[in-house]
Amino acid sequence: MSFVELTHPTITPSPVLVEVPHSGLQVPAEVESEIDASPSAMLRDSDLYVDQLYQRAPEQGATLLVSRVSRYVVDLNRGPDDVDSVAVPKHPNGRHLPARGVVWRARTDGTPLLRAPLSVEQFSRRLELFYEPYHRTLRDVAAQIRERHGQVVIVAAHSMPSAGRRTVGGRPARRADIVPGTRGRSTADGRIIDRIDSQFREAGLSVKHDDPYRGGWTTSSYGAPKRGQHAVQIELNRALYVDEHTSEIKKNDFTQLQAVLEQLVGKLGSLVTDSAQFATG
Repeated sequence: MSFVELTHPTITPSPVLVEVPHSGLQVPAEVESEIDASPSAMLRDSDLYVDQLYQRAPEQGATLLVSRVSRYVVDLNRGPDDVDSVAVPKHPNGRHLPARGVVWRARTDGTPLLRAPLSVEQFSRRLELFYEPYHRTLRDVAAQIRERHGQVVIVAAHSMPSAGRRTVGGRPARRADIVPGTRGRSTADGRIIDRIDSQFREAGLSVKHDDPYRGGWTTSSYGAPKRGQHAVQIELNRALYVDEHTSEIKKNDFTQLQAVLEQLVGKLGSLVTDSAQFATG
């Protein structure tokens, strides 16, 4: 069974590739006995409904890549060598990490996720079955798009809790509505970043770049604008479209945000295809 879902454009293809690595909720039988994955915790730690928010991207010419496996199995936005030495004690690349490498040892609330440390064989099996197929598809599709258009724009689609750890008056501070992560504008052409910024601001949403998320492993690894490969991680504040206590969709808000994202995907495609000298301009 494949946990990688690829949807091709339904109109003339654009240079945009939307990848959604963290909305999946499936725990395959191969690893089910290794983790304590309560449904409520899994919902809280997933990028809930982000795949649905971008489901119209192919109608704007974009390619859509979605992982259906839970990040409790593998975290697709971390490097394959990002190994927690407590989670996989005998791994040669293991190092001290705060509980969440490419395989998580604990949930975001600090409670244990792994039932026991993994052997190197168990760890390697997870990457072979659930990590490598996703990134192989992402690499191959990005290369095909770039070959066709000369450029590819990878939108790494994520969501984030509405409030962070920093406090205002003793309470967690609410985050911006949208956080584009480009590692200091280094992973994408500035015109792409500016178009993303203006699209959300024109929709009445607050935007804060690189804070608190600068873009993870995928953004830093795939973002190479001088080679015609642009990557931007877009974090959506979950309170915009979901009740964080019940995990239920706010229907009207969800529909409005979905429309904004659909327009964004279309505008990014037009921006690149309409700019004949995009790579050097």
